[in-house]
Amino acid sequence: MRSSRIQETLLLLLALLLTHTTSLPTPQEQSRVSNLPPTQAPTQAPLPRQDSVVGPPLCLGRNLTRHTCSHTFCSPWERCLKGMCVCKIPYQCPSEEQAFVCGLNGRRYSSYCQVMAVSCASKKPFMSHFAKKCTESQVFSSSLGQQGQVGLDLPGSGALLVCEEGWNTAAANVICRDQRGDKLGARLAGSESYDSISMDDKPYRCLRVRCQGYENSLAECSFSGLRPIARGDRVATATCYNQTKEEACAGFLCVNRKCVETETACDGVDDCGDLSDEMCCQQCRGDAFRCPSGVCVSREAVGDGVQDCLDGVDESRQETGGRFAGTHHPVIEKKFISPRNEIQIAKKTLMTLQCGRPNLTMVIREEDSRTRHKRVVGGVPAKPTQIQWQVAIEDNGKVDCGGAYLGGCWVLTAAHCVRPRPNNFMVKFSVWKKRSPQGTTDIVPVKEIHIHYKFDSGTYENDIALIELKKLPFEERCLEQNPAVSAVCVPWSQQLFQPNHTCSISGWGRNKEGKSANELLWANVSLIPDCEKYYKDRFKPGMMCAGDLDGDVDSCQGDSGGPLVCEDSLGVSYLWGIVSWGEECGAVGFPGVYTQVAHYFEWIRGITGWDAITRHL
Repeated sequence: MRSSRIQETLLLLLALLLTHTTSLPTPQEQSRVSNLPPTQAPTQAPLPRQDSVVGPPLCLGRNLTRHTCSHTFCSPWERCLKGMCVCKIPYQCPSEEQAFVCGLNGRRYSSYCQVMAVSCASKKPFMSHFAKKCTESQVFSSSLGQQGQVGLDLPGSGALLVCEEGWNTAAANVICRDQRGDKLGARLAGSESYDSISMDDKPYRCLRVRCQGYENSLAECSFSGLRPIARGDRVATATCYNQTKEEACAGFLCVNRKCVETETACDGVDDCGDLSDEMCCQQCRGDAFRCPSGVCVSREAVGDGVQDCLDGVDESRQETGGRFAGTHHPVIEKKFISPRNEIQIAKKTLMTLQCGRPNLTMVIREEDSRTRHKRVVGGVPAKPTQIQWQVAIEDNGKVDCGGAYLGGCWVLTAAHCVRPRPNNFMVKFSVWKKRSPQGTTDIVPVKEIHIHYKFDSGTYENDIALIELKKLPFEERCLEQNPAVSAVCVPWSQQLFQPNHTCSISGWGRNKEGKSANELLWANVSLIPDCEKYYKDRFKPGMMCAGDLDGDVDSCQGDSGGPLVCEDSLGVSYLWGIVSWGEECGAVGFPGVYTQVAHYFEWIRGITGWDAITRHL
């Protein structure tokens, strides 16, 4: 018994060691990590069969899977690093309000997230069941019978079969990977008449099992619907892939080289086992729900309290029939704890950074708004404390640029607005009239200016800079608590907002007549795709366009460095762009060019640190 314990301890230490290699690098280590080669995925072959649902080919060629965090969220036991989900160290998982989990080794874990982090690193199942007391003699087990029937032995419930209802390829993939070691999972998720199954001590009850597809064993899936099996009922079966050599694929070729039927792609079910069949969807089959980024999720995932779409549209009021997100859950017996609910709790705990939601009680109404004049191309005056992440950057007493407050001691602006001379600059918060402070205005000195190391002043390529503010004396913060100042969120994915999404710009820029605004102005703009066709070779990677091709709305001189902000379906605002350059102001056929913030997420995070600017940890 003692030697067995020692082996288990060594295995856990190995898992911790493996996960430790994926923890976030410090800013000093960032340069070393950035030189690592990107994760290589198998080359995606052209699809032999395509339809109006799957595609486009450009997306398919990117080899997207569930680990590509530019298109999907990482699990709570993972972190997004250089565009890929990597395993966390178990102690980085939250444990507040979480249910205890028993491991296959009899050890008790503080949360589902923690045991999954251990499994993530070791690539082996560690979870047994949810319970407060754990013993080695009471553990979960599963089996595949000779006829393919799926059997379970669940502590507290005994021997069971799996009901046909809700059984799909995602769950069959899990049992095949666990029981048979088939990396490609299942070839078929089927069913068999209970009466035709021949086995000793045949269980007389079945349990409904629902898996997402990433699980290492059925123990990590959700259970519900425990019931007696009646004559004529059907129970779940699985036929494993068991491929000895690569075959020609006449259907959909997954990134992991598994071949599935084309008709199963984009149906909200992870048939591939790596989710690649649900990543590039022009539309979804059946009642599956399509995220704007092209990912199809199950209809059961809509309004279940877990945000699956990057922009949160699956949890928005418009998709949940007017209900608040997270209030709609499938009926699950109290006997079984749902991992999906544990994930929801874990994600709420992890998303502790407050950003993207202004303090609406501080928006002051100006009575004399009818007498104001529009001074920016297509802009209208803002209320005095309306745009709470907008800052003014004062250069030797003069304001010619704006910026956006990211939280903590960090402001983001355009590189062409600043120089590596911090003593020349001040950052002004809660400014409405550029030339006169208001009661809520704060002026903060600058500690350091971080200009992107590849900024080209001739082409405005990599036109982005971080301003680090000086801390208050004997304190860790940089400005006094100010209800009129809010941070904007930093986007981690370039897929978060799609072309034609309506966003807003703000600043004190000039109008077409060249007059500079004194009051802060704002305007709505649309995200414009394929900007290279307007600017040809002047358009560089990391740039994006927004505005109006008719020239009615645009940013102008004096708006530089200011924020282009987009709001997601849950009402959270993200800094999508930084005002950079353009062809004059409001020129027809030449929309404004902005620095795309998501393109520089890793650079921003490497300088500011992980927790400073990341909403989704």
